[in-house]
Amino acid sequence: MKKKCPNCDLVNFPTAQGCARCGAALMRIDYEVAEKPASFTILRRIIICLIVSAIALAGFYVSLVFSAKGLGYEERKGLTSAINVLENKGFTEEAFILRRVAVFRSNDNWLNASVAKENAFAATNFPFEIVTLYPDFFSYPADEVERAAILLHEARHLKGEDEFEAYEYVWKNRKQLGWTSGSYGNSVVWTEIRKQTRDRVPGLFVCTVNTYGDCTE
Repeated sequence: MKKKCPNCDLVNFPTAQGCARCGAALMRIDYEVAEKPASFTILRRIIICLIVSAIALAGFYVSLVFSAKGLGYEERKGLTSAINVLENKGFTEEAFILRRVAVFRSNDNWLNASVAKENAFAATNFPFEIVTLYPDFFSYPADEVERAAILLHEARHLKGEDEFEAYEYVWKNRKQLGWTSGSYGNSVVWTEIRKQTRDRVPGLFVCTVNTYGDCTE
């Protein structure tokens, strides 16, 4: 904050009025810090907020992933087979999300454990794209087709759909998947998912002339 003489370049003390060497008048130094433009201040605050938010979200995501166990070798084999079924049946977008985007765990993370839920084969944390596959996912389905039906439901959640939309989509597209009452009508998974679908999407089950009132038959 010292004064430099514009005439001879001598550096003078801040309180000097004239140059000690040549006597030239020195400019007054304004010690007040110039205010930054309001737009710069707002932009700076926005950037800081974005950085802090990104760090917080990253920490939250990491805590969800590492507070639950990963899948074992046999479980991953069963998962891969079910995803392959979805891909082969034409659900390529859902298969891609499950294979390339989703992170799979074998038990509840701290967030899922804190929330009461119904009996489930799987659960999804959106938008963190974390899918929890419970032991029932591997023990109750008759084969990889039924596991694919469960994964199709979770894939719709990964895309941001709610329970109503996910149940409706799976039930309406079960024939394309090859998951039909003729082959799976007596299975535990079929019975449970049909019940849950009727509870969530009752409008699909008002056709009294069809079995179970299913309008999609």
